Amino acid sequence: MQNKYEILIVDDVSENIKVAISILKNDDYNFSFALNGESAIEILKTKRFDLILLDVMMPGIDGFKLCKIIKNSPIIKDTPIIFLTAKVDIDSIEEGFKLGAVDYVTKPFHSIELKSRVSSHLELYRYRRDLKKSNIKLNNEVKVVKTQHSTDLELAQKEIIYILSEIMESDSGETACHVKRVANISKELALLESNLSMKQVNTLYHAAPLHDIGKILVDNSILHKPGTLTENEFSLMKQHPVYAVNILKKSERELIKAARIIAHQHHENYDGSGYPQGLKGENIHIFGRIVAIADVLDALTHKRAYKEAWSFEKASRHIIELSGTKFDPRLVELFKDNLEIFKEIIEEMSCN
Repeated sequence: MQNKYEILIVDDVSENIKVAISILKNDDYNFSFALNGESAIEILKTKRFDLILLDVMMPGIDGFKLCKIIKNSPIIKDTPIIFLTAKVDIDSIEEGFKLGAVDYVTKPFHSIELKSRVSSHLELYRYRRDLKKSNIKLNNEVKVVKTQHSTDLELAQKEIIYILSEIMESDSGETACHVKRVANISKELALLESNLSMKQVNTLYHAAPLHDIGKILVDNSILHKPGTLTENEFSLMKQHPVYAVNILKKSERELIKAARIIAHQHHENYDGSGYPQGLKGENIHIFGRIVAIADVLDALTHKRAYKEAWSFEKASRHIIELSGTKFDPRLVELFKDNLEIFKEIIEEMSCN
C-alpha cells in the first residue's frame, strides 16, 4: 500500500488555503498549511513533503524568498514547488522557474487545472524519488563488488566486530538491532560533521557497534535488573568503559583503536560530569561525542527491562535540552536541524 502524499500549502489568505484543500480533497493526500513564510520554515524543519503549493505575494518572507531558502537546503531542495499567484506576467513566471519552481497556478483557482497539475507533479516526484532509490541500490551493489577487493583481514575484522557486538547485546538484554541503529545514527551524524573525512566516517560506522563491549564483564543480575540500580550496582555498571579498554587494548589496528576510544568515552559528558574519566568538551574524542548522542537516542526510543520506549519526539527534545551539558552543542544543532534523517533510522531499522 502506497503512503499518502504530503502537501504543504503556504498562503497568507486562509480562505485560499481552504479553497485549495476543498478542491484537492483526496484520500491519498494529507495537508499541512502555513499563513506566512516564517511558519512554513518551522514546519519544514521537522516534516518532509511531496509537494509545496506556495503563494508568491506574502508579507515578510514572500514566495520567491521562501523558494530560494528551500532550494538552498540540501535535504528538501528536491521538493517540487508550484507557485500560486494572481499575477500573470512573464517576469514573475520567469523568476519562479529560475528559482526552481516546477509550475504555477493562477488565482482564483480553476478546479480541473489545480487537480491536474498537482496530480501530475506528485506522480513525477514519486517517479524521480523511486529512480533515485534504484540508483542508490545500484551504487550499493557496486560498493559491494568493490568491497570484495578489500583484504580478507579487513573484512574479517568487521564481521568479528558485528558478531561480538550482537552476542554482547543479546547477553545484556538489549537487541542486536541496537548496535546497528547506533552505527547508522552515528554515521549520519558524522556525515553532517564537515570536519570528518569519509575514511573517518566509515571507521566510526564500523567501530560504533562495540561501544558497549565492556558490558560482557558486568554481572547479568545488574544488566537484566528491571528496576532502578542501587548506588553500588550503578558504580559497577559504570566500570564497563574501563573493561572495554582492557578487552581491546592489545590491538593497534585503526578500527579496533577507534572502537576502544568509543567504548571508553561515549559516557563522558560535555560539561565534564560524565564517566569514567570526567573528560570535558573537545577533550572528548569526536567519535565519543557522536556515539553518545546515537546511543542515548536509540536507548530512549526502545523498550528496556527498566523502562518503556519513548516517542522519537520526546527523545529528541530530551537530547536537545541536554545540549552543552551532556552533549556537544554543535552536534546537537546538527541533530536538531536534521531530525527527519534520524527519525527514519529509528522507525525503519526495526527488529520486529
